[in-house]
Amino acid sequence: MTGPVVVAAARTPLGTAGRSLAGCTAADLGAAVLREVAARAAALGAPPPDEVVLGNCMGPGGDVARVASLQAGLGAAVPALTVDRQCASGLAAVTTADALLRTRGGTVLAGGVESASTAPWRFWPPSVPGAEPVRYERAPFAPAELGDPDMGLANDLYAEEHEVSRAAQDEHAARSHARAHATSVAGGFDPEIVPIAGVTTDDRPRPGLTVDRLARLRPAFREGGTVTAGNSCGVNDGAAVVALVDAATHERLGSPGLRVVASATAGCDPTRPGEGLVPAARLALDRAGLSLDDVDVVELNEAFAGQVLACCAQLGLDPARVCPEGGALGLGHPWGASGAVLVVRLFTQLVLRGRGRHGLAAISAGGGQGVAVVVEAVGVAG
Repeated sequence: MTGPVVVAAARTPLGTAGRSLAGCTAADLGAAVLREVAARAAALGAPPPDEVVLGNCMGPGGDVARVASLQAGLGAAVPALTVDRQCASGLAAVTTADALLRTRGGTVLAGGVESASTAPWRFWPPSVPGAEPVRYERAPFAPAELGDPDMGLANDLYAEEHEVSRAAQDEHAARSHARAHATSVAGGFDPEIVPIAGVTTDDRPRPGLTVDRLARLRPAFREGGTVTAGNSCGVNDGAAVVALVDAATHERLGSPGLRVVASATAGCDPTRPGEGLVPAARLALDRAGLSLDDVDVVELNEAFAGQVLACCAQLGLDPARVCPEGGALGLGHPWGASGAVLVVRLFTQLVLRGRGRHGLAAISAGGGQGVAVVVEAVGVAG
């Protein structure tokens, strides 16, 4: 049985927290892309969406997917589900849609959204009556007794364990920025970007961010460490959504798309969360009957340069193959949306530009988890 097919894909520009998209809520961002992707799918003759699944990490609660779906005008009869697998939430939403469509027909809109700019403040209740509540920046990723390090420190240690040098990290970060900037200038992101609040381009890609400039930055998370603000991702706002249809519907439509060949979710040591994409990618490729040599475009979420390079070392993957048009280091990492951004990027490169047949999207998440999806371009000329 062939799998569901992504027939449309889009994203907002990715804004740096507090900057271009700071006035947009998570629902605002999600609604803009849901509306556009639904329209693109309808133009191909796809049935109206009968389900919405969005990933989100830090939103206001209350089922952000449902709020965004209603705001997008999709109708009260269309149910919506918000999923949280931390940074892997957007890709988990896509795998959830894939699973739904393997059991029934229809159209599902899936993706993710994050507004770091408008994320609510969170507080633990007072420990004793009359005491002040305690504000916290993030929820626990794992039980304290197992180890629950912050992501920066955990990935600094992960890079060290795999002998990833500071110079290699700065080189990878500079390359990601250069690729993202070159793609932006060439209009390579234009087909996938939905303007919102007058914003049409990503905030983060910067020209001239050289290895020499990055080398001047101090370690950000521990004395003698190698992870810096320059070779880490940003804190970002954004949303990304894809429209998936079942195999029979796609056969009727006959439009180009990305068939979901296989997917996988895996766990790893919660003290080394950045490793999560490694077992997930291996399992997804194994289920697809493919190797990395068979994959034409590899999109891994670049949370930290050291983390990506350590993952590449474990996978036996040339880092130069990762995110050929720039990744999260150069574009930004809107947590709950980032996994879906990877799929949008694969759609643009494999379907719209015909740059190969197979693609791999993979992302790690806090708590020691990873999600990966293998796709195949279908109905693409040439």
